[in-house]
Amino acid sequence: MSLKLPIYLDNAATTPVDPRVVGKMLPYLTEHFGNPASSTHAFGQTASRAIEDARGEVARLVNAEAREIIWTSGATESNNLAIKGAAQASQPRGRHLITLETEHKAVLDTMQELRRRGFEVTYLAPESNGLLNLEKFRAAIRPDTVLASVMLVNNEIGVIQDIAAIGAICRERGVVFHVDAAQASGKVEIDLARLAVDLMSLTAHKTYGPKGIGALYVRREPRVRLEAQMHGGGHERGWRSGTLPVHQIVGMGECFRIAREEMNTEVPRLRALRDKLWAGLKDLPEVRLNGDPERRIANNLNLSLRLENCDALVSSLADIAVSSASACSSGTAAPSHVLQALGADGSNALRITVGRFNTGEEIDYAARYLRQKIDDCRSGKLRAA
Repeated sequence: MSLKLPIYLDNAATTPVDPRVVGKMLPYLTEHFGNPASSTHAFGQTASRAIEDARGEVARLVNAEAREIIWTSGATESNNLAIKGAAQASQPRGRHLITLETEHKAVLDTMQELRRRGFEVTYLAPESNGLLNLEKFRAAIRPDTVLASVMLVNNEIGVIQDIAAIGAICRERGVVFHVDAAQASGKVEIDLARLAVDLMSLTAHKTYGPKGIGALYVRREPRVRLEAQMHGGGHERGWRSGTLPVHQIVGMGECFRIAREEMNTEVPRLRALRDKLWAGLKDLPEVRLNGDPERRIANNLNLSLRLENCDALVSSLADIAVSSASACSSGTAAPSHVLQALGADGSNALRITVGRFNTGEEIDYAARYLRQKIDDCRSGKLRAA
């Protein structure tokens, strides 16, 4: 079988939409096009049922109640609604927030906006393996701390934080706990019936679903208070106004259903592909794996390379698609804030993330191809554009 090039190995940036998801969505663009808020006729009623079915599928993946799932446009909006909404609703109790230096920009920039509005934020540095020190986290909590936000899976280095332990500390101290789980769904087991998590951000496009649709889990017991950030028609129980995009919601429900049913076989397969790729690269001189080698999702490799110019390498990789930084930060000249927080070289790094549709043959080719390009870069055959 001949390889189809280029090979896509940037699944942390976005995943291709599973054809099964596309098939589920298409009727809601043509035949079932009604507005779900139009409850007086069959078109709207069909759309409304589809939305509730999808809400149930999202809830089942994370073991929550369907009524605890609020539709949003994606994880960025979910993070904004969770962090701003909970912080503003909790102002009578305090104005102190806690997060990690290695959070996604959707969290860090939201925290920065709250600082502008008079809140105080403590940014905790991770350990060198990317994980949060629980004692440092406990020590950072003050009497006026109202919210903490720690992501489940880091979008750059793939490490898995101990949100069970972090949530227990927050619950003990009366702190609302928000988790950005955009990179975790379908890759890490999430059981919100057991975890002390109050708010969780989710998105479809990291789980083989469409872009532009996400959800926020809002715990009902103990109830979390939020202030809405969008106002209009009072949709989603008043927390998120706006006409719901039925086809995208159906797509998110379907991709979360597939993830729930297949992750027990898919995760080991991804890990085997990732390990095969790492085995083909780890003996290269001065190549370092960033992030804890064990507490990380199955598909992520983040490698620091000692090169004169990593940009020359990345721009030469016509046969494979990888990332030299987070997709949400690319286009900027600044090195990775995540790797800087770990004490690693944030300007010479590759993030390689395998996915559902990659094959062993592709991984073998990618390993050989990367080795050759790295050798070419070190020998001076590659120059930055």
